[in-house]
Amino acid sequence: MTVRRDAIIVGGGIHGCSTALHLALRGFRPVLIEKDYAGRHASGVNAGGVRQLARHVAEIPLSIRSMDIWEGIEDLLGDSCGFENAGQVLVAEDAAELEACRTRVADLNLRGFDHEELIDAAELRRLVPAVAETCPGGIVSRRDGAAEPARTTTAFRRRAEALGCLIREGIAASNVRREAGLWRVDAGAETYVAPVLVNAAGAWAGRIAAGLGEPVPVETVAPMLMITSRVPAFIRPVVILRGRKLSFKQFANGTVLIGGGHLATPYPETGETVLDWRKLQESARTVFDLFPVMRGATIVRAWAGIEARTRDDLPVFGPSARHEGLYHQFGFSLHGFQLGPGAGAVMAEMIATGHTNTPIDGLCIDRFARA
Repeated sequence: MTVRRDAIIVGGGIHGCSTALHLALRGFRPVLIEKDYAGRHASGVNAGGVRQLARHVAEIPLSIRSMDIWEGIEDLLGDSCGFENAGQVLVAEDAAELEACRTRVADLNLRGFDHEELIDAAELRRLVPAVAETCPGGIVSRRDGAAEPARTTTAFRRRAEALGCLIREGIAASNVRREAGLWRVDAGAETYVAPVLVNAAGAWAGRIAAGLGEPVPVETVAPMLMITSRVPAFIRPVVILRGRKLSFKQFANGTVLIGGGHLATPYPETGETVLDWRKLQESARTVFDLFPVMRGATIVRAWAGIEARTRDDLPVFGPSARHEGLYHQFGFSLHGFQLGPGAGAVMAEMIATGHTNTPIDGLCIDRFARA
């Protein structure tokens, strides 16, 4: 059976669901096709960081656009998504790292961005009292915070469906092609037809792009996370490091989520991952060094989600360089959760109007061909 819609979105992570919602808000009737269920992979099992802090300059305008949406997320979705903005802090572990922080903030200020603020040791300890005394300062982004990833992705999916988006879960998209000026995608016994196709398939999106003649240097990765037993409340902001890999936050129930980019082994054909316990031990050691209060905690559970990482660690976002009506939205390289609401809004804006006022030049797919 052939079904005509206004747009086809392949991939049901936060990006696909956000684009579906924002298209529906503009009066489109999209279909979203997800081979598992919304948020099954990276979007539902990440650390939930809502972070403008420490982003590549090419992502900052999209991140700022997204933060404006995050701050009104309950009005948009009817669900707070567990979003709290107690800030995020990048901790400098020594004088050299603090100097790098100083240089970064000065550069961002010259570019017109003021969301990152250099802080000294006293302000660091006011924000993060439990941090090791040896840390001399860092950077804070005070609007940042965290949310619940699976809850957020589900809220986008639910709201999109309520506004008329057709959701097809548990069926893989296949045979993606363009015929007679329209995009056609098979999903089980049905063929969906639309003038617009959005490739938001996460770790599987590179295959779609390559099949359409736009190969991207992308690899499949699986960032690991672990959660601890409960400890007394000692921290409100999310903490990240750059010298050693760490992201770190405490929930209201006292448990602590530890991440930072160490990778498991992914098996994209089956959707499974195998954890690297030696790397998880490194993360635990970093927490042990920086936060003495955590030395009595135990690790309760660990897991990993499957994601796509590009060669330059930046997403592929925007219109195809080859095909009319094709848009790419993937390769968010372990830091795409915060961008989801804004990316969906910008993508819908481009599809509906042909342009966007949010600068995305450094994220387009043709950067790889130019390189």
